[in-house]
Amino acid sequence: MNNKLAGTLLLLAAMVGPIGAIEALAADTTTDTTGQYVDDATITTRVKAAFAQDKGIKGLKISVRTDQGVVDLTGTVTNKADSDRATEIATKVKSVKAVHNNLEVVAH
Repeated sequence: MNNKLAGTLLLLAAMVGPIGAIEALAADTTTDTTGQYVDDATITTRVKAAFAQDKGIKGLKISVRTDQGVVDLTGTVTNKADSDRATEIATKVKSVKAVHNNLEVVAH
């Protein structure tokens, strides 16, 4: 589930309450439960926050997506050290089961 959809569903949950949110998620074709979806959104937020706190990673164009505790990193970095650092930071975030680093190293 993408971040825009995730934000929309969280807003919907706040507006219509728990039962409405569960009904809205019923249309989702994945096997994620509501709890898993919330856990994944929390992990994504924690990884992004950890990136924002790291002077070397902050400001890089790294997208974070989490599915069942597995974090996918995509985007571009300028060197392998930044790519490795992003993986290291994400791996240390609570509840992360694995990190798939799909970052592309592009020299400027």
